[in-house]
Amino acid sequence: MTATKPTTIDEYNAGQVDQFRLICDQLRTIIDRTLPDGESKIWHAHPVWFLDGNPLVGYSKLKGPVRLLFWSGQSFDTPGLEPEGTFKAAEKRYTSPSQINSNELVSWLEEARIVQWDYKNIVKRKGRLERLA
Repeated sequence: MTATKPTTIDEYNAGQVDQFRLICDQLRTIIDRTLPDGESKIWHAHPVWFLDGNPLVGYSKLKGPVRLLFWSGQSFDTPGLEPEGTFKAAEKRYTSPSQINSNELVSWLEEARIVQWDYKNIVKRKGRLERLA
């Protein structure tokens, strides 16, 4: 039997258990409040927020923690994120809602609006990223 994949962020968060649901709900609340003009949707099976079609931030439940990912996070000045992958992404991992520092998260979100690499056109550019802002 195959589990049904969530089609909305509400479904995604509801599918998490205990503290992980609380982490996801708290992240969503802060992201929605800080990026009211962002487009949010399930993308590659995880909640992601976009501006003008470019992914900025998303989260996913890993085997242990919830990973908060900023696509352009390696270029942020605000400390606290760890590099992730071979492009410009950076992450923060949470195992408890008490680990979420809302001021820190808001700073990253505000920076995500300003500091963007063009992931929307990465395929068209054959894997080469260009800075948007």
